Amino acid sequence: MIAKTQEDIAALRESGRILSAVVAQLAAMVAPGVTTAKLDLKAEELIRAAGAVPAFLNYKPSGARYPYPAALCISVNDEVVHGIPKEESVLKEGDIVSLDLGLSYKGYFTDHCKTVFVGKGDAQGQKLLDGTREALSAAIAAATVGGHVGDIGAAVAAVAKRYGLSVVEELGGHALGKSVHERPFIANYGNPGEGEKLSEGLVLALEPILAEGKGRIDLADDEWTYVTRDHSRAAHFEQTIILTKKGPEIVTPFL
Repeated sequence: MIAKTQEDIAALRESGRILSAVVAQLAAMVAPGVTTAKLDLKAEELIRAAGAVPAFLNYKPSGARYPYPAALCISVNDEVVHGIPKEESVLKEGDIVSLDLGLSYKGYFTDHCKTVFVGKGDAQGQKLLDGTREALSAAIAAATVGGHVGDIGAAVAAVAKRYGLSVVEELGGHALGKSVHERPFIANYGNPGEGEKLSEGLVLALEPILAEGKGRIDLADDEWTYVTRDHSRAAHFEQTIILTKKGPEIVTPFL
């Protein structure tokens, strides 16, 4: 969407503030022995307590056989995105976990993701997390009024290359605002100056998704979870921004 009014901007800011706080609380809960189902239940509880609505629960995009059955997408190690929380999925020391969450507040959607270690991580995993988070910072810096979608993708790909990581090319960011997914799609690779022009007020969820291996993915039997084909670990960081003349405004800061 294009945020045109002060009402739009205020509601998006509040939506993002709530979402950032919830993701931060979930990240603080991540520990060995915690189930992904417990994190999902907490996510929904916190969202509803704040007067918001989970964006992913019962979301059914075109082509999906059944709606997404949870509030939280939680992807572990070689799971890339859209991992479904389960009671039997128990986090272990050293796991890499992506907490991807969206909500609607007064009809305004925001989207946010943070990837964390369970307990103590390893040096290679830290490189994956650092590179992916830096790629997000580069993506946001490249999202300027009058620029192009390709500027964002090129910025992400450059950071991935510097860290020796692979871009998961099938997945990327998107516009949002009055619905959880809107056009344009924001690929995490591209050429500067190419693609759709970026307009003032455009609301974007930018989300570099990088992997230690080749970055090729397959869809799991649950028809939602994407996993790396070579079973290498993946990471995912995401923030919602509003494009302004003064630069991108982050409405889902990392807390």
